[in-house]
Amino acid sequence: MSAVITFSDIGDFVQQQRKDHPAAKIVFTNGVFDIIHRGHVQYLEQARLHGDLLIVGLNSDASVRRLKGELRPFNNQEDRAYVLSRLKPVDHVCIFDQDTPLELIKAVKPNVLIKGGDYTIDQIVGREYVEKSGGSVHTIPLIKGRSTTNLLEKIKGESNTK
Repeated sequence: MSAVITFSDIGDFVQQQRKDHPAAKIVFTNGVFDIIHRGHVQYLEQARLHGDLLIVGLNSDASVRRLKGELRPFNNQEDRAYVLSRLKPVDHVCIFDQDTPLELIKAVKPNVLIKGGDYTIDQIVGREYVEKSGGSVHTIPLIKGRSTTNLLEKIKGESNTK
């Protein structure tokens, strides 16, 4: 079972991991992960294959509201972090309050930065930092029809028919 690590502790944690496991490749990804579905799980499984330790940056509730509107998130950050931390491919979760994960990426200093295929490499926040540090940046293709947006549309459609 993975742990939820605070933003203030993540830098020291990663530094200790590198000291204890110098050859380990640290992978980082981030997102809202509001309503966990198959697309999320497969994405995290694929991300984990890129290294030895997967750290997931999780947008805080305040960050999600700023990015997606006042009706989101549906699940609070503690619940989202709990669910993510119980998924097999996830080693650690860190909640961040900024609108982008850049400061968290700088604290983690990942060897590999991953985002979903809805981003192009040049759109990925932190890409330049990771590449200048000798790391790599990759996208993982999305699974057609397996997104939170599709799920919400389905829910809305069903609620409109009642």
